[in-house]
Amino acid sequence: MDGTVMGDVRSDSTAQVHVTGAQLPLAMVREGETVTVAKVRGGQDLRQHLAELGFVPGGTVKVVSRVNGDVIVGVKGATFGIGRDMAMRIVTC
Repeated sequence: MDGTVMGDVRSDSTAQVHVTGAQLPLAMVREGETVTVAKVRGGQDLRQHLAELGFVPGGTVKVVSRVNGDVIVGVKGATFGIGRDMAMRIVTC
């Protein structure tokens, strides 16, 4: 997962990260990899909830463990699990 992050990351809901290279949903990232959040898909409430957990464009996420798309992640010093449906909405590079 070598993605290059370029550009400014804004804190509003329209923030985007310009990337080159492969983009994968978080549910497909291999165990042990650290990736950068490129964007979060979904309605405003879901994007806000995920942003509060640390899933913001430009932020890093480490996949600690995964089983059938469900993932245990490390984000901003916290470790927690998220289901496959939610992990599919988080696009990484």
